[in-house]
Amino acid sequence: MYCGVQSALATEISFGKNGKINYDTESGTFSFSNDGFVWLKDAFSSATVNGIILDSKGYKNRTYSKVPFKDASGKGIKHIFKHSDPDLPDLEQHFFVFDNKDYVLVALEFSDTKKILTSNHLIPIRGVLQLKNQSEYQSLLAPFDNDTFISFDSKKIKSIESVESAEVGALYHENSKNGFVIGSVEQQVWKSGIVSSKLSDNQVNLEAIVGFTQKDLNRDDMPHGSISGSKISSAKIFVGQFSDWREGMNAFALQTKALQTRVVHAWKEETPVAWNSWGVMQTALNYDKILKVTDFFADSVKNLPTGQSVYIDLDSYWDNLLKGGLEGDYSKLKEFADYVKSKGLKPGIYWAPFTDWGFAGGGERRVEGSDATYGEAWTKVKSGYHDIDGARAMDPTHPATQKRIALVISKMKECGFEMIKIDFLGHAAIESTQFADPNVSTGMQAYGVGMDYLIQQLDGKMLVYAAISPSLATAPYVHVRRIACDAFSSIKDTRYTLNSTTYGWWQTHLYDYVDADHVVFKDASTEENIARFYSALVTGTVVFGDDFSISGKWNEQTKKLFNQTDIWSVIQDGKAFVPLHTDEYASPVFIKKQKGEIYVALFNYDENEKNISLSNAWLGLDKNASYQLVDLMNGSVLQLSDQIDISISGKNAKLVKLKKL
Repeated sequence: MYCGVQSALATEISFGKNGKINYDTESGTFSFSNDGFVWLKDAFSSATVNGIILDSKGYKNRTYSKVPFKDASGKGIKHIFKHSDPDLPDLEQHFFVFDNKDYVLVALEFSDTKKILTSNHLIPIRGVLQLKNQSEYQSLLAPFDNDTFISFDSKKIKSIESVESAEVGALYHENSKNGFVIGSVEQQVWKSGIVSSKLSDNQVNLEAIVGFTQKDLNRDDMPHGSISGSKISSAKIFVGQFSDWREGMNAFALQTKALQTRVVHAWKEETPVAWNSWGVMQTALNYDKILKVTDFFADSVKNLPTGQSVYIDLDSYWDNLLKGGLEGDYSKLKEFADYVKSKGLKPGIYWAPFTDWGFAGGGERRVEGSDATYGEAWTKVKSGYHDIDGARAMDPTHPATQKRIALVISKMKECGFEMIKIDFLGHAAIESTQFADPNVSTGMQAYGVGMDYLIQQLDGKMLVYAAISPSLATAPYVHVRRIACDAFSSIKDTRYTLNSTTYGWWQTHLYDYVDADHVVFKDASTEENIARFYSALVTGTVVFGDDFSISGKWNEQTKKLFNQTDIWSVIQDGKAFVPLHTDEYASPVFIKKQKGEIYVALFNYDENEKNISLSNAWLGLDKNASYQLVDLMNGSVLQLSDQIDISISGKNAKLVKLKKL
C-alpha cells in the first residue's frame, strides 16, 4: 500500500506492510521507519555538480508532487521533492514506492535549462542507520567482480570502523536474520558503492554513492567518468528493512533483473553441464587429448540421468590448434567440433575479447581483423594503461577491438561451437581518460557497448558463460556466470567457492545459472572430491575439469557420480541453495526447496571430524513435525525431530533430502 500525507512542514509516505517515509520539507531531510521505529534518520542527498558540492539541505525552496509510474518491475507512485534556488541547478529527489513491496527506490536528479551540468559523484542517500540496541549486527562487503581471488566478507559492526561494498550492501543480525539491504539496481551508466561507517555499536553512518571507484573493489585507480548535460540522473538505490535479510537480497536481485534489458537470447534447454580444459589440462591442450576426453564422456558416462548432454569446452590455449594466428586456419578446431557433435555431445570454446595478452610486444602490432594497432586500441587511463591478470585492457568501444571480435566470433560460429566461455570481462568496465566512442564517458557505458557488440556477433548460436566478470552488470548478456575465481580440488577451493555462494547466492535470480567453476578431483581424497562436487550442486551447475584423456582415480569417481540419479535432480531448476549461516567465511549448511522437495547440504571444511547441528526452526521447517533425512550418496537415513547433530568426517560433505513423516 502507499499514500502521501502532507502537512505544513512534513510529508508522510506509506510503503509496504508497515513502512513510512517522513520527509521534512523545511530541512530537506527524511527518515524511514517500520512499526514506529525509525531505522534511517537525518537522511539527505548530495552531489558534486560542476565542481560544487550541493545537498538537499542547502536549498531555499521545496515543493512536493507525486505521479503514478509503471515499469517492468511493477507499478506504484513516484514521490518527487523538488528543490530550487535562483543561484543553483534544480535538484529533485525521487522516491519510487511500489504497490505492496517492502522497499523503496531512491534517485537523484539535477537539471538546469541555462547551462550544461557535469558530475561524477552523486549520493542519493546519506543518513544514520539505527540498529535497535543490537551490537551484533554485521556489514556485508560485496565485491564488484570475481577477479584476483577476491572474497565476500561480513564484519561485525562493533569490531570495524567502516565497510565499502560494491553495488550493494547489507547490515544484518545473524541470529534473528533481521537486516537492511541497500544497493544500486542500475549499472548501465554508473558504478556505485555502499559505505557504512560505525558511529556507535547501535548506529551506522550510511552512504549510497553513485560514481564510486575504489581500486581494491572495482579495479579503477582513477576517478569515475563524468556525465554531462542539462539533466543528470543517478542510478536508483534500493533501500528496505527485512525480517530476513536474505529475502531482502533476493528482492534486490529480482528488482535489478526486472530493470535490466536482456540482450542474450533466452535459454530454453536443460541445466547445462560441461567439461572445461583449464581444470587440469591447461597449457598442455592438444588435439589427441581433447578427442580422448570427448570419448570418455561419450562412451563411459554418456548423457546425464536428467537427460541433457555434456559440453566439451576448450579453454585458453585452444589456439594450440590454430595455424597462422587469429586470422589463420581454424580447420583443426572445426574437426574437433564436428567430432564432439558426432558423439552426441556439444563443443565449446573460450575467449577473452577485451584483453591484449601480448602487450609486452609493443603497441605497433596490428589488431587482427583491422588496420589499427594495439596501441591505438588500448584503454587509456590516468596512469597510462590498465594492466591486470597479465593482460592489458582494450577499449571496448574502439573499432579495432570490435573488428577483432567480429573476426574471431565468426570463425567460432563457422567451426560449429555451441558454447563460449568469455573471460576477463572486467577489463571492459575500466574508467578511462577518453574512450574511442565520444558518446561514452564511463566504464559501465563502455562495458555495455562492448558486451552489446559481442552478443550481437554471437547471434544466438551459443550458450554464453561468463568467467571473471562484473557481478551484476553481466546479467543481461550471459546465461551462466561463475560465482568466484578459479577453484580446483582441495577443501580450501571448496571453501573459497562457497564463500561466494554464502554471500552471493542471490545472483541465482539475475542469471539463468551461476557456477562454482571447474570441479577438479585429481589426487585429492574421496571426501574432498565429494565436497567439491557438492559445492557445484549447491551453486547451481557442474563443470568437470580433470584430464580424462589419461587414467586416474578421477575417472572412476566421475563415472560413479554420473550414476547417482537422485543427486542430479538437485540441479534440475539450476538455482542455488540458500545459506543458513552468514557469520562465517563460508556457511557449513545450505538449504534448497525445489518443486516441493527440500535438500540440505552440509560441509566440513576442517581436517577433523565435526558435528553440525540442525533444527526445524533453523531450517525454517514445521516446528512440530518430524523429518526423515536421506543421504543422497549412500541412501542412509536419519530422523530430525526438532534437533539433530550430524557427524561429518574431515574435509567432507553430505547432501540429504528431507521427507516429512
